[in-house]
Amino acid sequence: MKAIFKREFKSYFTTPVGFVIVAAFAFFSAMFFTVIYSVGAPEVESVVSAMSTVAIFATPFITMKLFSDDRRAKTDQALLTAPVSVWGIVFGKFFAALALFALGFSLTLVFQLVVSFYVGVNWLVYLYALLGVLLLGSVMISVGMFISTLTESAIISAALTFVVFLSVMFLGSYASAVSSQALQTIAQAISFIDRFNGFTDGILNLTDIVYMVSVTALFVFLSVRSVEKRRWA
Repeated sequence: MKAIFKREFKSYFTTPVGFVIVAAFAFFSAMFFTVIYSVGAPEVESVVSAMSTVAIFATPFITMKLFSDDRRAKTDQALLTAPVSVWGIVFGKFFAALALFALGFSLTLVFQLVVSFYVGVNWLVYLYALLGVLLLGSVMISVGMFISTLTESAIISAALTFVVFLSVMFLGSYASAVSSQALQTIAQAISFIDRFNGFTDGILNLTDIVYMVSVTALFVFLSVRSVEKRRWA
């Protein structure tokens, strides 16, 4: 798994993709921080919350080549016959993508340290927000990774992942437009975007953590099964 992780993480920076994603995260987080700080509310957890929208747009580009690029280049056969388990391959790629995602939010730690020199800050609320966005990233990466196992086209993988994210993002709005209370409850229960919001409010809800970890585990498992199916095809 370690070798797969290194290979995959390094691959992000052998092309412009990794640099563009990190630069985009840095630009938008700096912009959000400037706006929030200028109005006298230096709460970095608000930056993390605002950046979740950027993450929804960026994550499909992080996951689009995880498996589809190997399938297109026919290098997946060599990977599948390598002395590493399918679980090792999937987890190596998953953690490489998650590492890039986390790197994009690393600048918020710098903002928090800067603010702490001037005013008292609530580190616990910031860490809750950071935990929440990492869990959100885990869910989105696992979903995008699974979609990447289904196609040889990185563009199709990114587009399908983006459509799924947008559907989940507006799930609560769709549900509120109908009169069915049951449907609204279900929509709120399965929307991982809505569950993320509690973390940025400083609320550590064990149910939300278990839900996000469970969804991540489910799609990692589905990715493994999808890769195994191709391995024996």
